[in-house]
Amino acid sequence: MAEREEIFAFMREVAYKPLTAEEFVEAMELEDTEQIGEFLKLLAEMEKRGDVILTRKKKYGLPEKMGLVVGRLQGHNKGFGFLIPDNAEEQDVYIALEDSNGAMHNDRIMVRLNRKQGKDNRREGEVIRILERANKQVVGSFEQNGNFGFVVPDDQRIYQDIYIPKGEIGGANSGDKVVAEITKWPESRRNPEGKVTMVLGKAGDPGVDILAIIKKYKLPEDFPQEVMEEVNQISFEPAPEAYENRKDLRDVQMVTIDGEDAKDLDDAVNVKVLENGNYSLGVHIADVSYYVEPGSELDNEAYKRGNSVYLVDRVIPMLPSKLSNGICSLNSGEDRMAVSCQMEIDQKGQVVNYEIFPSVIHIDRRMTYTAVKKILVDKDKEVREEYGELVESFEMMEQLALILKQRRINRGAIDFEFPESKVKLDDQGKAAEIIKVERSIAEKIIEEFMLVANETVAEHIYWLDKPGIYRVHEEPDEGKVETLNEFMHNFGYHIKGVGNEIHPKSYQEIVEKVAGRPQERIINTVMLRSMMHARYASTCLGHFGLAAKYYTHFTSPIRRYSDLIVHRVLRESWENKEARGKMPTWFKKMDNFADQTSIRERVAEEAERESVDMKKVEFMERHLGEKFDGIISSVLPFGMFIELDNSVEGLVHVSAMADDYYEFVEELMAFVGQHTNKIYKLGDRVEIQVVKVDKEARQIDFELV
Repeated sequence: MAEREEIFAFMREVAYKPLTAEEFVEAMELEDTEQIGEFLKLLAEMEKRGDVILTRKKKYGLPEKMGLVVGRLQGHNKGFGFLIPDNAEEQDVYIALEDSNGAMHNDRIMVRLNRKQGKDNRREGEVIRILERANKQVVGSFEQNGNFGFVVPDDQRIYQDIYIPKGEIGGANSGDKVVAEITKWPESRRNPEGKVTMVLGKAGDPGVDILAIIKKYKLPEDFPQEVMEEVNQISFEPAPEAYENRKDLRDVQMVTIDGEDAKDLDDAVNVKVLENGNYSLGVHIADVSYYVEPGSELDNEAYKRGNSVYLVDRVIPMLPSKLSNGICSLNSGEDRMAVSCQMEIDQKGQVVNYEIFPSVIHIDRRMTYTAVKKILVDKDKEVREEYGELVESFEMMEQLALILKQRRINRGAIDFEFPESKVKLDDQGKAAEIIKVERSIAEKIIEEFMLVANETVAEHIYWLDKPGIYRVHEEPDEGKVETLNEFMHNFGYHIKGVGNEIHPKSYQEIVEKVAGRPQERIINTVMLRSMMHARYASTCLGHFGLAAKYYTHFTSPIRRYSDLIVHRVLRESWENKEARGKMPTWFKKMDNFADQTSIRERVAEEAERESVDMKKVEFMERHLGEKFDGIISSVLPFGMFIELDNSVEGLVHVSAMADDYYEFVEELMAFVGQHTNKIYKLGDRVEIQVVKVDKEARQIDFELV
């Protein structure tokens, strides 16, 4: 039976022209009726996905060979958009409003490339087919207008309002947050039409804002009944036979180190120094694959969710709490089944030996980042006495983490340091406080240990010569690097490259040069935006940002489906050491797993970021008219963004700079007063007043004091 990849290979390498279904069957030498039926079904699925195109003459061809590109539309609030191609190596395609042909933000589309290139040689195209609609439901604010109404989408990338005809208002009143189902898709001169299916509440009421985000991103709130029925069959006490063929590490002293409020504890660690002076590092990860059977209802639901989503006030887990916070969580004082990666690491940070195996472990202590910081940084006598038997182990962990970090930096890994913050909520769910989060050696220990374990496991599964799933990060697009260099030229910096080859070390050199300088934040931000977005793939393509040839995600199977798949690949290698030909059917779905986990990760990132940004805006709403100190974090032709000490950013529009007429000087990245010669440039400290807060648009306006 032909598989998807075989069809691709045949069309790319053998077929010199599009073929009819009959010609395909003959060329692929399929004779069995059942095989032919399955093949035609697969071909139809591929055509629906946009993998192949069916021409008017009923011939199947490859889009890439016919001037067509397939991907998702990233909309803009002015109506135009960009096609983000499925093939990450391809450039984005600009789609003008008049060429969108009814496509909406996030729709999966097929685009015909225009022969003429747009400005800056960017690719332009026209939507010729909408393969999959993404916005069957839209969350927004309802506005009544006589007998009918409109829903103004919360997502500004859906630039058209949804027309709601008489009789479809569903009891909504002006100012309500609602969910609208689209019943007619937009056309060239007509807005989409829909009906209100749910009223979430008045905008501004407690909890309505987060509920709107949950509905907007279609995040699942509850687990289906059939999933919970399966979960209820899982025993909290593993049967004795479950420990068979597992290495018993219950006598090995190990700890978890997490934030105070973490409940899903994926990883435990232990370190010791060997007689030869090398370090022995054990990274022990919850064996979720033991409990989640491939193809089960629980597995299907985890696949749909793709990952846990951490909103500002709650977690929407990938797995039910009985697993995520219970039997799979590495809680202290409990025996747990794990997958262990035991590594011997020399004084240069090289893994010289390793073993990966199923284990049973027992956590001695559940540590927090705060407690470990008190031990290692603050040298807090009381805390060091409380954890006396572990202090030496933590000191070894610190030594090893610093060695591992130096090894990464030496090979060229990029180490951006962006300030982080956390929003604390009151009892009503309102933003009460914004706290800057300082990353100490405690967080860095876990980060370095997880990175080296992920690299080790990635190389291991690569050499198994079996299908796998990898975390990949391709080299930056050449055009984006050129644009980046044009921008950085104003500051005297330049990304070096030989021919088309860019080494991550070139980026890291700039990171080191700008560290502590006024332009650090803006340079790092622009460099980050010039890079590709990391994703999952069934092929090991390396990780540019980490300067790693092999990389995967292995360390968080409770909250990431990609990691669960990696654990299954390892389990399969232990249980079926022979025969590549006897692989289970789920091995054939690696491309699907990679695509789905990449898509769900993007959704989670957007939802998480929006929930935090919304609460930051809400916090500043309470401080209208108040004055704050801040730093000019970026300077653009229309104004300056000011970052406050609490990490909130707001805009001082050039029209609000009323003590002079100010001119934007790109070479200086500054505004210069025409009469006073007063200069506002990147990194300058300024005092501002909060003059306007728009929670719906997530915008804050400042004025200089």
